Amino acid sequence: MGGKIPVGVLGATGMVGQRYIAYLAQHPWFEVSYVAASPRSAGKRYREAVENRWLIGADIPSGVADLPVHDANVFREAAGQCAFVFSALEMGKDEIRALEEAYAAEGIPVISNASANRWTEDVPMLIPEINPHHTDIIPIQQKRRGWDKGFIAVKPNCSLQSYMIPVHALRQAGYPVRQMIVTTMQAVSGAGYPGVPSFDMIDNVVPFISGEEEKTEQECLKIFGTVSGNKIENAALPLVSSHCNRVPVIDGHTACVSLSFDLPDGKKPSLEEIARVWTAFRGFPQEAGLPSAPAQPVIVRTEPNRPQPRRDRDADKGMAVTVGRLRPCNVFDIRFVALSHNTKRGAALGGILNAELLKAKGFFDGL
Repeated sequence: MGGKIPVGVLGATGMVGQRYIAYLAQHPWFEVSYVAASPRSAGKRYREAVENRWLIGADIPSGVADLPVHDANVFREAAGQCAFVFSALEMGKDEIRALEEAYAAEGIPVISNASANRWTEDVPMLIPEINPHHTDIIPIQQKRRGWDKGFIAVKPNCSLQSYMIPVHALRQAGYPVRQMIVTTMQAVSGAGYPGVPSFDMIDNVVPFISGEEEKTEQECLKIFGTVSGNKIENAALPLVSSHCNRVPVIDGHTACVSLSFDLPDGKKPSLEEIARVWTAFRGFPQEAGLPSAPAQPVIVRTEPNRPQPRRDRDADKGMAVTVGRLRPCNVFDIRFVALSHNTKRGAALGGILNAELLKAKGFFDGL
């Protein structure tokens, strides 16, 4: 392994799992040593299991192509073959929750993309620039469950990624946000593969994505919350009202945001101050030099027609958030447009950044 940490990917044949395989191919810290998927793929070589459905574009990384695919349900097979696993499982929430807990109980940490454990009160839901301190709950989680080395950490829904870091930067600078209206225009890749039928998507906008509005309105409160006792207490603000739409864009979730500050008029920031705060913002991943972190988490565009998915989604490895159209709001205080890459920042590469955060904080020491 050349000194790299051996890792596994659960759900390795699906779209998110394939992206994990691709993004980890050249990772300086981690190397894929174990892949697992559904029973129908078990026993095949990885290249055989994804034959005719490798979706990432580049060739399957040579170090993974001939790995045997294991049955993800047989969690004990991972022991001794990898230090921790990325979970990109695609099954019912109850099944995912039970299986992730089984891996953790076996002593294998789980870094999950799935939503099954996002609302488990002692499981951190991480955006490393915002709440790296939520990893403090992990020893409490282990003690409560009787787990030794295993634990579970998750990433939030991809629809939050475009605007959460800009909002956090304002809060951290002393400008708390009271309420927001968020309208998302979400790419079709967010629906997985094969996703939304082409007849429903071409020349169309679908104004409903099951569960997305609830996730958009609620997950931010856990991310902005605090570790208290044996659980993470949700923040009280901001109040969020959302509209989530599927649009005919391959990659890149766009959000139109209007917000008001929880401050008297004389204390609210100017547009110039907001742009300065966003441009200057850095978080733990930048301070620690984590490999997948963008050098500048928030990129401010001043052109009247930016950001745009085709022009801005790949900014800084696809891990930066691009904001633009910052202007006064006639109803709230300000409005702006934000964009992030939903399958990079919002999915597999965001999960890898979470793993880098956990490594930097020592949670993989001794595995």
